[in-house]
Amino acid sequence: MRIAKPHSFRLLTTVTNRYLSLSYSSVSLSKPRSPTLLRQTLAMASDDLSTVSAAADADDEKYGFKRPEMFQTKLAGTVDAYDRHVFLCYKTPEAWPARVEGSESDPLPKLLSSAFKARKNDISIKTKLTVCEGRDGTEFADGDVLIFPDMIKYRGLKESDVDSFVDDVIVNDKPWASGAQEVLTGSHVFVCAHGSRDRRCGVCGPVLIDKFIEEAELRGLKDHVFVSPCSHIGGHKYAGNLIIYSPGADGKITGHWYGYVAPDDVPELLDEHIGKGKIIERLWRGEMGVSAEEAEKANEHKRPNGESEKFKDQKLPNEEGSKKSKEKPQENGTQIQNSNENFAGCCQGANGVSCCRDGSLEQNSGIEEKKQKETTEASSGKKDALGCKLTSCMGKWEQSDILAAVAVVGAVATVGVAVYSFYRRSG
Repeated sequence: MRIAKPHSFRLLTTVTNRYLSLSYSSVSLSKPRSPTLLRQTLAMASDDLSTVSAAADADDEKYGFKRPEMFQTKLAGTVDAYDRHVFLCYKTPEAWPARVEGSESDPLPKLLSSAFKARKNDISIKTKLTVCEGRDGTEFADGDVLIFPDMIKYRGLKESDVDSFVDDVIVNDKPWASGAQEVLTGSHVFVCAHGSRDRRCGVCGPVLIDKFIEEAELRGLKDHVFVSPCSHIGGHKYAGNLIIYSPGADGKITGHWYGYVAPDDVPELLDEHIGKGKIIERLWRGEMGVSAEEAEKANEHKRPNGESEKFKDQKLPNEEGSKKSKEKPQENGTQIQNSNENFAGCCQGANGVSCCRDGSLEQNSGIEEKKQKETTEASSGKKDALGCKLTSCMGKWEQSDILAAVAVVGAVATVGVAVYSFYRRSG
């Protein structure tokens, strides 16, 4: 498993390198390090880290998970049909040229790829060939070959063994006479991190790998989930791209491809896909053993409740958003209704008695008002009207205005009482 390199180590590494280089060049080894020098080093390291951080943010905006093209293309049906996947473990992503399978400086990938092409008419199983990371001293070393869905590993393929390997294993589908089979266990995640081929994969891939390793260790899955960077698998624009080979509910090994994967999606892929065998449909590109057309049809064949027939037991990621979109017109309708109600009720007088009425209220009480006008004196009518206007104005005040006015009146009253008491005592 690839060792994660948390971003927090960058500052420590930068500070250490700065401090050591400056102290060795300007201070005798026999003298203690100067606190001033350390402060200067920290400041310089901080500036360096800020520069690195700014560059990383710019990369993320253009090539990473914030780039505008994310989720602009339908994912389902973007994987060509195949039934077997062969991975050659070879060096690291930093060492891979853009065309690692055709590089003159990397003879092993080139020879294996050429042998596949030369025998393509003899290979009865549709087979993909991809390069993944190989590190000596790990479970996947240089020259190891991994085969899915067979879950087989052969160790130490050499340039001189390529033809016999292809003939025995790939063409004739039998054990390699020159090597011993080893059984692979657990789930295997291959993340495209081929930065020399496409910058998007180079930016997204390493971040996803670190996140997978971190989340797997938190769940105690270090020995059950194996994460490896791999070379180009097709569809750079869908980065982050990854493939998960893991046992399904029936124990059969499946190979599912995901695109537009971001770090926040990793826990869901571990818990739902690897843990429960459920497909994360919004990220799903296709799978081993299923043609692009079949994958697209499976994704488009929706059930009435918004779930696909194939993934009927899975809650769709956009289900909540769909409910919100369906409820939105209703919410808008409520807002309009509230607006109409506010428009109808113009004011409210003291003690809950309304002095302003809408059209329907005036129509219902028209006779009563007419009698009141005939039997009430003009001065009394003017007084009531004045009171109504005053109450109407007060009704329009905000609560904060009323409280402020009460506070002012209270303050004036307090001052008045104090002045009165003062003169009374002095008199």
